[in-house]
Amino acid sequence: MSSHTPRHRGARVERGRPGGPTAALLLALAGWLGAAGALHAQDAETEEPPPPLPITIGGGLQTSFLHRTSDDADASDHFRVNSLRLYLNGAATNKIKFMVNTDLDYGGSLGAPGPQGSEFQILDAVAQFEMSDTFNVWVGRFLPPSDRANLYGPFYAHHWGVYADGVQDGYPFVFQGRDNGAAWWGQFDKVKLSAGAFDGRSATGNSSLIGAGRVQVNFWDPEPGYYLNSTYYGERNILAIGIAGQTQADAGTAWSADFLVERKVGDGGAASLEAEWARYDKLGGYDPRYLTNDGGYVLAAYLFPQRVGEGQFELLGKYARARFREGLMADYDQTTTEINLNYVIRQFNARVMIFVKDTAFTAVNPDDLQVGLGLQLQM
Repeated sequence: MSSHTPRHRGARVERGRPGGPTAALLLALAGWLGAAGALHAQDAETEEPPPPLPITIGGGLQTSFLHRTSDDADASDHFRVNSLRLYLNGAATNKIKFMVNTDLDYGGSLGAPGPQGSEFQILDAVAQFEMSDTFNVWVGRFLPPSDRANLYGPFYAHHWGVYADGVQDGYPFVFQGRDNGAAWWGQFDKVKLSAGAFDGRSATGNSSLIGAGRVQVNFWDPEPGYYLNSTYYGERNILAIGIAGQTQADAGTAWSADFLVERKVGDGGAASLEAEWARYDKLGGYDPRYLTNDGGYVLAAYLFPQRVGEGQFELLGKYARARFREGLMADYDQTTTEINLNYVIRQFNARVMIFVKDTAFTAVNPDDLQVGLGLQLQM
């Protein structure tokens, strides 16, 4: 009979006593756990926590005074808040990032009079998977592969009167050049490639996806990153050519070719020349009453290297010509001439722009002249 089995109901089974082997084992285990806990606590006190991933918050403001005359209206004067933007950038990991940009949409086109709203709209809401220079995937709402003018936007444009010439950024969009979709882009030394698919219904009303792509070659200094600038204010020597296109099944195509050359002048000056030709064939375009819209522009600027007070003066001129065909009304051409005298204080973060923009039409629309003063601040 086993010694661990009681002989009868009243027999007492031996379960160990203080100082026996079982108690010793328990005491040793308790001591080990206590020592381990103390060591862990000590490590927690001495180890530095991982540094927080960066978060940046910023904002941008464009405001202007405008005097406007038109063939079909009396002269008018306006103070406007053209754009108010809030920027937020953060990171989930070192290679997975998140970007949110908004704009207070006041309604109407640049410089247009009339009622203004006050509703914040989403510009960018992007999950950014940036694995390497050559493999980056963006998903959400952002600027799709398109012309340089779309990829720099109004706050990084060289001149004041952007997106009013019948040529720049006539690609379809949901809001201010942005579309909802996904794209891959990569930087291969001085060659930048991008391609993506975007929601058609929200941009054009057609449920087919919009395919978009862009190829850019920089022969001198590279331009890292997906978004672009229209000028580098003498910080880089740029010679870049880009070709972009979009297509939608059962709809149409749009494509463009753009060019930028910029050379440093002296200590802090720059001379630059930008040009583009674009064609929107049943996809995008400036006037929805016409099936085709094509044209081109050339822009030249000179930033004086000498500082005057807090900033530098810059002279800029632009000429554009666009054609509108296959429409509900008579065919017509549009020419746009713009002259700027800019005072650049801190590049795109602080600048004042005096502008004159003359727009003439051969038919359908009235001629328009705008003279004004614009202010841009960013932080």
